[in-house]
Amino acid sequence: MQTTGIITDINIDYKTRKSKISLLLDTKEIEVVEQLKNENKLNVDLKKYRKKRSLDANAYCWVLCDKIAKELCKDGTVVTKEKIYQDSILQIGTFEAMIIEEKAFDNFKRIWSKQGLGFLIQEVNRKDKCVKVHCYYGSSTYDSKEMSLLIELLVDLAKSLNIETKSKAELDSLLESWDKK
Repeated sequence: MQTTGIITDINIDYKTRKSKISLLLDTKEIEVVEQLKNENKLNVDLKKYRKKRSLDANAYCWVLCDKIAKELCKDGTVVTKEKIYQDSILQIGTFEAMIIEEKAFDNFKRIWSKQGLGFLIQEVNRKDKCVKVHCYYGSSTYDSKEMSLLIELLVDLAKSLNIETKSKAELDSLLESWDKK
C-alpha cells in the first residue's frame, strides 16, 4: 500500500523506548490497513511529500529538445535532442559534489551514467589521486519545481531560435497540473 498522509502524534513506547508515530492517511481503504495491522513486521518508508511531475511535462520537454536540435541542425551543425537535454541538465540540474579515488573513477562513472540519459558526471578537478566531480541527476528524479525550471530553460532557448512554443496559458496549465499531482 502506498499513500500520502501526515504525522499526527509522536510518542515513546514505555516498555521498548522506541518511537510510536500516529498517522492520518489520505486513503479510505480501511480493509488494507486492517490487514497490515495483523502483520508481525512492516517495511515503513516515511519521507517528505513532493509533487510528482506529469508525463505531459516530460513529453513536452522532449518535444522542445527535438525542435531545438532540428533548428540548430539547419546551419549544418549536427546536434541531437539528447545533447540538448543533457546540456540543459548541466545548466539547471541538481547535482551532488563528490570526491572519488582516481582508480575507482571510471567504474563509478560507468555505473552512474547507466541510470539514464540525464545522469551526468562533470569533472571539476584532480588532486592527490582523487577526482572531484559533480554528479547530476536525470529529470526522472525531478519534482515539479525542478521539472518546471528545465522546461522554462528549454522554452527560453526555443524562443531565442524563433521556435513556436506553448502559450503562456498552456504553460501555466502544465504547471497547474503539476500542482494537482
